[in-house]
Amino acid sequence: MIAFIDDQREVYGVEPICGILRIAPSTYHAHVVRRADPARASPRARRDLVLMERIRQVHAANFGVYGARKVWRQLGREGTVVARCTVERLGG
Repeated sequence: MIAFIDDQREVYGVEPICGILRIAPSTYHAHVVRRADPARASPRARRDLVLMERIRQVHAANFGVYGARKVWRQLGREGTVVARCTVERLGG
């Protein structure tokens, strides 16, 4: 939805598009600010970025055959505390 607004904002403007899509313009503007400055993202979003990289590394180090359960176990062996459902959510 944000990409659609980005594509059409020059033609129609942000507020009319948000009115039709029934979202607050402030929601769109907040997303744009977070995209420009990742430090303003939520703590969960910042941690997710770090975890996604670790998940990719573990997956690649094991020839791309580890699923979420094995990646989760490997992360635990390496000292990274993370829930298995989080590995599932971020891994694929």
